[in-house]
Amino acid sequence: MTDSLIPIWSVDVIGSILMIVFAFLSFGASLRLKRKNSNNIIVTYLLWVCLTLFVFAISRSAGHLLKQIFLLVGRRDLWSAIQPVSGAINTFTFIVVASATLFFERSWTIYGTILKDRQALQNAHEELLYLNQNLEQLVEKRTEALVISEQKYRRIFEVSKDMILVTRKDGRILNINPAGKDMIAVDQAGGMDPIDNQSFQNFLSNPENWKSISRHIEDRGFISSEEFDLLLADGTRRRVLLSGSLARSSSDEGEIIHFLIKDVEQRRLMQKQMAQADKLASIGELSSGIAHEINNPLGIILGYTQLLIRGENPESDRFNDLKTIEKHVQACKTIVEDLLNFARTSSTEKANTNIQDVIQDVIGFVRHHSNLEDIQIKTHFTKNVPAAVINEKKIKQVLINLLMNAIHAVDREGTITIATGLNRSSNRITVEVSDTGHGIQKENLSRIFDPFFTTKPTGEGTGLGLSVSYGIIKGHGGHISVKSEPGQGAAFTLFLPITPPDSGS
Repeated sequence: MTDSLIPIWSVDVIGSILMIVFAFLSFGASLRLKRKNSNNIIVTYLLWVCLTLFVFAISRSAGHLLKQIFLLVGRRDLWSAIQPVSGAINTFTFIVVASATLFFERSWTIYGTILKDRQALQNAHEELLYLNQNLEQLVEKRTEALVISEQKYRRIFEVSKDMILVTRKDGRILNINPAGKDMIAVDQAGGMDPIDNQSFQNFLSNPENWKSISRHIEDRGFISSEEFDLLLADGTRRRVLLSGSLARSSSDEGEIIHFLIKDVEQRRLMQKQMAQADKLASIGELSSGIAHEINNPLGIILGYTQLLIRGENPESDRFNDLKTIEKHVQACKTIVEDLLNFARTSSTEKANTNIQDVIQDVIGFVRHHSNLEDIQIKTHFTKNVPAAVINEKKIKQVLINLLMNAIHAVDREGTITIATGLNRSSNRITVEVSDTGHGIQKENLSRIFDPFFTTKPTGEGTGLGLSVSYGIIKGHGGHISVKSEPGQGAAFTLFLPITPPDSGS
């Protein structure tokens, strides 16, 4: 080896060794990166390049070193044998690097697409998370609104004073509010079955009415403000105003009917009372005029008759004739007095009065003036009944009238009962006068307070007693009711206001 080739040889040997070292270090660094970023395609490509370069560096550097060694020892033949292997390895590494580069280009395109899809998926995921959070809030708000709405309508359903009823199309009751249960049934402790799942038809006083209701709803889809009679738990009837509409159930009941039923019994009674008051007022004005016109001539006739009686012999026929005239004139004056009492609208003095004391006075008066040989008068007084603001004279007149009617009804034999009570809900005291007499015919019940209506024989009554009593009780801010069945007696009940708390004793 010439001295001029030593630098070249040194560079070749040292360069080959450094090439192997750097290739090894590069491969080690790329391997560590691959372990940290196993899914990164660039790191993968770098690892393959470093690996092929490492193989290329070993192949080339080892070939150069062996070449120099063989030439140094004079074994060129060995190098000639090895040289094709080294060249093949170098060629193979170049092919691998080129293939990796071409593969990387294709992989990079795919990787870019994957990255885009990944970003799109990430954006979609974030949007879904956002929508999910908002959806939860929306669902929460909607649920809260539904709960508030349900509570509001449930409260209306529960506290409504009108009956709210839900039935199937065949009338089977699905739901009814407390007011409805109170109106047509009692609780289970009261001895009745629950009304749920019964037919609404059973609670109509006339079951045929259900056909009319069903027909209206079937034809028009609703029924509006129709009046019917309901059958109450105690067997009585109550007038109601019924409205209803057909709806589709959200559950499996199919079509259902919502009913709103309003109690109009009080309104009907008020209308009857107003009509009665108007009728009494009209008749009262007429009666007042007639009574005043008749009263004066009657007074003159009675005065002259009594004057003639004084001069007659009590044993004479003329005396008896004059007494007959006097008797009938007195009867006419009684009728006129009743007319005046009926027509009188002037205010009367009222005071706090114990009604039970008034009843005792009236019973004593009736016992003294009537034949009660086989008639029993019983009293049932409630303890601690408060005083009432009444005109004692007028209330006595009402009680005397009711007692005399009862005495006439029992026909000399029977029992008359006077009972007092306290109705705290209406803040009134009650006085009931009942008898065991022949009762009142059903067709007469609506007429008994009409002026001049009487069932007594001609000459035994004016038909004004109950009309006057009705007016007196109304003038006290109360009312009077009657219950009767033919052959089972009658019961008249007075309702009078209790003394206001701030009234003097």
